[in-house]
Amino acid sequence: MLDLNLLRNNLDAVAARLADRGFVLDRDTFLALEAERRATQGRAQEVQAARNAHAKKIGQAKARGEDTAALLAEAAAINADAGSLEARAEEVQKRQQEFLSVLPNVPQADVPAGKNANDNVEVRRWGAPRKFDFAVKDHVDVGNALGLLDFDTAIKLSGARFSVMKGDLARLHRSIAQFMLDVHTRDHGYTEVYVPYMVSAECADSVTSLAKFKDDLFKIEGRDLYLIPTAEMPVTNFVRDEIVPADRLPMKFACHTPCFRSEAGSYGKDTRGMIRQHQFDKVELVQIVRPEDSTRCHEELTAHAETILKMLELPYRTVVLCTGDMGFASAKTYDIEVWLPAQDTYREISSCSNFEAFQARRMRARFRNEKGKPELLHTINGSGLAVGRTLVAILENYQNADGSVTVPQALRPYMGGRETITRIAP
Repeated sequence: MLDLNLLRNNLDAVAARLADRGFVLDRDTFLALEAERRATQGRAQEVQAARNAHAKKIGQAKARGEDTAALLAEAAAINADAGSLEARAEEVQKRQQEFLSVLPNVPQADVPAGKNANDNVEVRRWGAPRKFDFAVKDHVDVGNALGLLDFDTAIKLSGARFSVMKGDLARLHRSIAQFMLDVHTRDHGYTEVYVPYMVSAECADSVTSLAKFKDDLFKIEGRDLYLIPTAEMPVTNFVRDEIVPADRLPMKFACHTPCFRSEAGSYGKDTRGMIRQHQFDKVELVQIVRPEDSTRCHEELTAHAETILKMLELPYRTVVLCTGDMGFASAKTYDIEVWLPAQDTYREISSCSNFEAFQARRMRARFRNEKGKPELLHTINGSGLAVGRTLVAILENYQNADGSVTVPQALRPYMGGRETITRIAP
């Protein structure tokens, strides 16, 4: 959520930057709410002054032994006005909060302006795509030929956008997640956490706007619970309604969970294979930091995610998202895109975002600064990485002419030393 004072003091600048995101700030509504707030506050101050003056008169009249019935009646009327103004002030405040709740974050100054993914800017790339001397298959055909990737059974179980993995492919999927967790906890200083896969509406609304995105979630029928679309949701909420001791910062968490997304509005997109599914696994990285450290920590977290691809020897590129392609809560986002030879292009495998104080303000998540005063935290997160898409990248980049798949060197200890995955017996 944006700082209300930011709009009060810099309305034109905020409106212009949100326009870069394709969001039209309703200035008239905001200004009308502000005018109503000021009028209500002004009237409340007048009434409070009248209450104070009247209380003094009543006290003086009582001291003189005079009848105070008329004064008390007037005081009751003034108190009634005060109560009405208090209710009106609360109602205006509620409408202001509702207004703020649907405003996206303001992009950082160095985020490039643009309308969509075509305007994203590449900042670096690593590795050279492999040159194949045979016809490249996509991950669906590779997995089917191995007899280890089964979409027909998944459809029978749950419908479209699900998958069943078997044998060494299921083990490889598990190994990828274990490998990522080991690297991030051993080498990058994250604490592994295990969290519920369901969260309350308050928890969901704390990191995004539930009013705007509830159709993207799966709700538990009859319960105030939603299946998590990412571990960001529960892990970031660790600090909701907390004042974190400064000596505990930065807080760094790594969490492996399944993720559940309705994919509302995406029908017809990536319907083949494992690129866009209702259920997938992800290792999420979350950092909770001081404001002055957030830019550096954002770069650090992005580099941690990139390290996984380097260790798996998968070519990738990193792009900074333009204003028109950013997520609702983000102030700046890097997408890491892995090379998929069957598509002859790079596809997103991680999105690393700095939310600055946007989520913390919604969560009331603070720390005590050097002066001992509560100050809003900054939150950062990113996939480190999406497990299913990493599996897709391995199947396509490490496929062989005979239909087998070479196991990346970094994963062989997790695969019992296996160097290749071959077709299972029918």
